[in-house]
Amino acid sequence: MSLPSRPRVGRIAKENFSHYFKDLKSQPYHDATSARGAGSHHRLRQIVWNPLGTLVATVASDKTIRVWNPERKELKHSTELRGHLAGVEKIAFNPVKEAELCSVSNDGVVKLWDVRTKACVNEIKGLGNAHTLAWAPDGSSLLVGNRRGELFQISPDKSAVISSRQLPVDTNQMAFCWSGEKVFLPTTDGKIRILSYPELEPVLHVNHAVKDGESAEFMLKGHTASCLTTELAPTGRYLATGGADSIIALFDTKDWICQRTVSRMVGPVKCISFSFDGSYVVAGCEEGSGIDVTHVETGELVYTFKTVGPCEAVAWAPTRYCLAYSDLGVLRIIDLDKKSSPSVPT
Repeated sequence: MSLPSRPRVGRIAKENFSHYFKDLKSQPYHDATSARGAGSHHRLRQIVWNPLGTLVATVASDKTIRVWNPERKELKHSTELRGHLAGVEKIAFNPVKEAELCSVSNDGVVKLWDVRTKACVNEIKGLGNAHTLAWAPDGSSLLVGNRRGELFQISPDKSAVISSRQLPVDTNQMAFCWSGEKVFLPTTDGKIRILSYPELEPVLHVNHAVKDGESAEFMLKGHTASCLTTELAPTGRYLATGGADSIIALFDTKDWICQRTVSRMVGPVKCISFSFDGSYVVAGCEEGSGIDVTHVETGELVYTFKTVGPCEAVAWAPTRYCLAYSDLGVLRIIDLDKKSSPSVPT
């Protein structure tokens, strides 16, 4: 497994970000069924990259899973994965295998795919109205959550659930810490739980007395409505959370204090993505237009990628300044490394 050989642009200072991107054009990747535009049933719900940044997969509201080679925009070079009978809620590549993709459907079925052969190599059923999915960082197991507050630990090699846990509050899109020892669970009451893995027990507790019957579990609080998603920066320095209150909260992972919030979104924050160096963050939303790029350390808006419609799905590539996003049902990618010899302003 080797990385593609191409020049790489290193970390960009926030004052230079717009200089690098202002003249770049996005590349559309057209699925034949997406030509019907925003009113069609082909709305892209999620975009994910494989660990090398050599493949990008999308899932649409019509159950379509498609894997693209970012170097080849033609539909004939993409791969469609078929087999789910109900809507696909989430997809995710194995973090240590470039061609293994997992998908979860709201009919309670999880499928593991080899995207090179289009084969479904494993299937786990009976998970209820499943809607969240996260790989452990070593790729040995996954967590799947359903809308009844149940969490399931599964293995990519086994067709039965390893273990399950009923939680007191429904959870949304979760994320692991990079060691795999903790998992961050955003909840429908706006808090974020920090649980051990695989035990799924609270890791932190408050350091003051609590009343009888109250929980001593320490939880992050940054939203006034349901917390919908969470993402850990590649550096591990910040945990970002997005809520139905249209706010992105950035927590310092050293002291778990919310360092800053971003409130420029005009609708619920559906997904969050950090640039490969952890310097910038973007988010997806079902409302508004444009993609705001925020400098993580200061919270400043450094650039806005213009779009025609809302961008529910956005994802930075894991190895370079390359952004994939949805716009009117079409996957678009803007790749800084394809710009010829960008010069830094003096």
